[in-house]
Amino acid sequence: MIRAFDAFSLPLLRWFDPEDAHRMAIQGLRLLPPVRPRADDHKLAVRAFGLNFPNPIGMAAGFDKSAEVPDALLRLGFGFVEIGTVTPKPQGGNPRPRLFRLERDEAVINRMGFNNDGAEAALRRLAARAHHGGIVGVNVGANKDSPDRVADYVKLIETFAPVASYFTVNVSSPNTPGLRNLQQAAALDELLAKVIDARERVRRNAGDSPVLLKIAPDLSLAELDDVVHIARSRGVDGMIVANTTLARPATLREQARAKEQGGLSGRPLFRLSTRMVAETYVRTEGAFPLIGVGGIDSGGAALTKIRAGASLIQLYSSLVYKGLGLVDDIKNDLASTLLRTGRDSLSEIVGADAATITAEDWPVV
Repeated sequence: MIRAFDAFSLPLLRWFDPEDAHRMAIQGLRLLPPVRPRADDHKLAVRAFGLNFPNPIGMAAGFDKSAEVPDALLRLGFGFVEIGTVTPKPQGGNPRPRLFRLERDEAVINRMGFNNDGAEAALRRLAARAHHGGIVGVNVGANKDSPDRVADYVKLIETFAPVASYFTVNVSSPNTPGLRNLQQAAALDELLAKVIDARERVRRNAGDSPVLLKIAPDLSLAELDDVVHIARSRGVDGMIVANTTLARPATLREQARAKEQGGLSGRPLFRLSTRMVAETYVRTEGAFPLIGVGGIDSGGAALTKIRAGASLIQLYSSLVYKGLGLVDDIKNDLASTLLRTGRDSLSEIVGADAATITAEDWPVV
């Protein structure tokens, strides 16, 4: 069914404006019949952040911004889904056009600006599907016009704790002015201190809520030192590496489209984001797991990200070009690799190449 859907939908959706195509994809998923997904190979199961993932492949934040179709995505074979970014108040985001395909580069540029239906709508949808099970994380951010952005994050932790499998604190989007400043040491320390305090306050009634930190790939290594140190000292449960980049590699073929402002994702981000996964992995020293994201478009790319240090991975931009069948392709490739090498789980290869990768020349961007 998925292969047939891809064969029909991918060429069709390319005729539409990217944001209109995205809306059509959401609407299509809402009509997906409630079929049970095929059981995953038990060797693909991952234990991370106190959660049991049936497989390591997640839908990254940005696709289902307002929690409209998390169960449809889980039925399509994702091991977990991250909704959002959600902000306390509904937000229209930046003016259109704000989403661009770089077809020849298999890349995307976006400057969406945290457009979403707001916390109340997302909470209502997540509460209605809570009995369905499955791992659904909530990516949280601040409203653009908020007078106190830290307070926005705290409010969202308190609001969503009963229905979130985990939280992602998003301070890495380039499309909300000043948001990435929250990655700076003093600001990040204050933010994480208050977020973790909020999580602890609601733990008795809401249960455990792992808190992850999502960072940009554009941090310097000195900045990454600070970020990892603060994340460890504040008791963060994991990190997601990395969000979109502001860099524009000289190798991009769609040079005219590349001049659009916003964050670049997709295949051109792969080497930089993988290097940042490895650099983060060696700095965490096993303190917590990582989710690797950025340019994963094949089983080989997924394996490289895992060997760089990612316990889990996320997809988004590659689905625009490869379709939903990519999820099964990656799972099949990973399972075949484990069988061929006589390993029982992916945990045996997490970070196997991290030291080697960090010794290589820095990726050219």
